Amino acid sequence: MNAADLPETIPVFPLPGALLLPRGRLPLHIFEPRYLAMIEDCLKTKHRLIGMIQPREVPGTGEKRLNAIGCAGRLTGFSETEDGRYMITLSGISRFRVKEEVSGFTPYRRCSVDWGGFQRDLGATEEDPGFRREAFLSLLGRYFASQNLSTDWSSLKEAETELLINSLSMLCPFTPEDKQALLEAPSLSTRRETLVTLIEFALRGGSGEEVMQ
Repeated sequence: MNAADLPETIPVFPLPGALLLPRGRLPLHIFEPRYLAMIEDCLKTKHRLIGMIQPREVPGTGEKRLNAIGCAGRLTGFSETEDGRYMITLSGISRFRVKEEVSGFTPYRRCSVDWGGFQRDLGATEEDPGFRREAFLSLLGRYFASQNLSTDWSSLKEAETELLINSLSMLCPFTPEDKQALLEAPSLSTRRETLVTLIEFALRGGSGEEVMQ
């Protein structure tokens, strides 16, 4: 998909803590009627795009608004359960900036979006020249142990750098605000640095002992 194929208006799915990144894959379980309708409408379009976006609470009001930046994914996997729920997969295409929310007759939210500034998302796999895999995996091992998480370490050792960094950004149990920071990172190197900072912060627990050497 190239920039010319990207629509000006897309349906958006505000889901706290659910992060989609360009070239990443996000499985979702859909059961709310408004989002079932969104999936059915999406399947009728040529682009099959849905924007994943984090809602944020306005301090002191309890009101929830959409963050300024989200990531659109193309619906590439779809199955239906016997009781009418949908299991879908979104493949990350490009980040976007919300221009305005569009009112209309759909039960789900739609936004007018700007794709400018995210051309790199539509390009080839991104490289991270400063990435040191051995030190990173050592830090990650300590983090996974502290969180009682398990993984296939052989796959992590072989994974392409972008796939490794983006998959961990999407899967690790960070706060919605932290996930937003990972989404907005301007480059893969910046995202890796942000990811390392978040992991080190979780490991420190305020003690300042765990740092990446």
